[in-house]
Amino acid sequence: MPKVKRALAVEDLTKIAMYSDPQIAPNEDTYAFVSATVNDDNEYQSQLFLQKINGGEPKQWTFTNAKNSHPRFSPDGKKLVFQSTRSGLSQLWIVPTNGGEAQQLTFFKNGAVNPEWSKDGKYLVFTASLKENDDVGNQHEQTKEERQKEKEQQAKEPIVIDRLKHKSDAHGFHDDKRAQLVLYDVEKATFTQLTVNDTDHGFEDISPDGNLILFSANLDDDADYALTNDLFMLNLATKDVTKLTDGNGSYGNARFSPSGDKIACFGHEYAYSGATLNELYVFDVATKERTCLSSKVDMQLGDVMVGDSRMGYSTEGPVWSLAEDKLFFIGSDHGTTGLYQADLKGNIEVLYKDNNHVFGFSYNGVDNTFILGISTPTNPCNFYQWKNTELTQLTNANAELLEEVSLSEPETITITAEDGSEIQGWLLHPYDFKEDKKYPFVLEIHGGPHAMYGQTFFHELQLLAAKGYVVLYTNPRGSHGYGQEFVNACRENYGNGDYTDLMSAVDYALENYDFIDNDRLGVTGGSYGGFMTNWIVGHTNRFKAAVTQRSICNWLSFYGVSDIGYFFTEWELGKNLLDDPAKLWDFSPLKYAENVETPLLIVHGEQDLRCPIEQGEQLFITLKHLKKEVAFVRFPGANHELSRSGNPEMRIARLNHICGWFEKYL
Repeated sequence: MPKVKRALAVEDLTKIAMYSDPQIAPNEDTYAFVSATVNDDNEYQSQLFLQKINGGEPKQWTFTNAKNSHPRFSPDGKKLVFQSTRSGLSQLWIVPTNGGEAQQLTFFKNGAVNPEWSKDGKYLVFTASLKENDDVGNQHEQTKEERQKEKEQQAKEPIVIDRLKHKSDAHGFHDDKRAQLVLYDVEKATFTQLTVNDTDHGFEDISPDGNLILFSANLDDDADYALTNDLFMLNLATKDVTKLTDGNGSYGNARFSPSGDKIACFGHEYAYSGATLNELYVFDVATKERTCLSSKVDMQLGDVMVGDSRMGYSTEGPVWSLAEDKLFFIGSDHGTTGLYQADLKGNIEVLYKDNNHVFGFSYNGVDNTFILGISTPTNPCNFYQWKNTELTQLTNANAELLEEVSLSEPETITITAEDGSEIQGWLLHPYDFKEDKKYPFVLEIHGGPHAMYGQTFFHELQLLAAKGYVVLYTNPRGSHGYGQEFVNACRENYGNGDYTDLMSAVDYALENYDFIDNDRLGVTGGSYGGFMTNWIVGHTNRFKAAVTQRSICNWLSFYGVSDIGYFFTEWELGKNLLDDPAKLWDFSPLKYAENVETPLLIVHGEQDLRCPIEQGEQLFITLKHLKKEVAFVRFPGANHELSRSGNPEMRIARLNHICGWFEKYL
């Protein structure tokens, strides 16, 4: 008899290996990748692995209880540089590929990240967080005790703020350190600081001849008020900086062509504010002339898939072909992502696309093959070789867990919205499903709103199905994957068409699946999905339980407390606080608190700077004062990323609270 698999458990979250960042070696027969896991101390760690492409199991290369990541082969393939937290914070390390111990390269006080080799292997460029007068040639890494003492001292000192952009959810309150580019001369073992501007610099690429450094930054005088990100070239010999873009947009993922004559990048000029689709551009290095290659497609370039089991960076493109006649990149379309190619005339075609999630790739120009990272709803991740239109599996990640647990294969559905447009969604059947049984139901709503649910592994969704719920998740208007008009359709109209799209999806499910219990409907979502959960319970009583996560309830206060509020409010709602406070109040779920009859659980991280916890506090106090059925769960130290990269124990506690609330009321 076949083995009866058990239901997925909350704790299985800590058993999943999350792969990322495949990198093909110069010898073309090996590639490196990163595997992130949760260790026995309930902390994240990541290790480097190498695998022969034509056979053999992956071989683990790092074993320290630390985060090892960003492996990059030297051009001759004899060395591998990577970043590791084994000394206490992220520094650069190098290891011979023929064996031997890793050696620490950097001892910077604030660490070093994202190393890249010059094409001749003579130097590395990396990013370091530096103060204005820091000397990169005289850096000393602090001991654990010294770092702790400095942290305790800083906690006693006031924070002086004089900038509009003074905090971010990823980094907390900003200080006087900036991300600067540093060059390491391999032969001389010396460091040279390449950028000095009072702004953060993003490394993009090194020209093939090694003379130019491509970076992105906002160097405008009014940078504190502008959200632009320009591309620049730094000449290493003359130190001259050339600006490639015009200060009106945001550009990144930029790479020199093999000859160095051209530069490809993603970018846009905010035609639809934050809902603007990326374009694929090519610049002529000599003339600075720019050509758009993506005008023939109405698709988001890059990977915008929503999930909770991805960790670490992976290349999304654009990547040049060796012949310099094509560019390769990931595109997001109708709930899937695939590998695409564009020629220099703007003709775009699919290389690989299936009912799954391509989350990264590495390109081998010699034989025109790729290593693809792929996730499906029932398999968190694996690497494959794509060669001559054939896909060959290379890894067997999470095999033991997948042999043990039962996962639900989603059923794709198409809903007709009130205005006649089509909405894509997916339905998960509960564990041990039986046709003649009635099941409770949970609607999940993604954040963004400009993001995309789709065919990827999502532990939270699978967990709810394992707990016995029918799970529905959809891409209402405002989502990526369906073109520019669709992703822009919710702006200045929150709580209207997007709300009716979701309600139409619920109606569709109830009409077409008679195993759903109409009297046991639940709803949950995070960020924008939390806003929408709050909006829903203030506008209908059809749900018997709701969980709002890292949500927005009051756009008036959000404007001033969120790290993005001062621009996001105008981008998405059309008005800033002083423009039309009455309109912002109309968009605020808090206004409709008296209508709420649905038992509501509020889940929020205390260090969330994107949707600050005062949003959860306002909602809780208002509903509690009105004697509504409400509870509030606060997560100390957790930011907006709690559900995706937060402390593993906190993530488990969060899921237990969500499941417990639905179990109590559904």
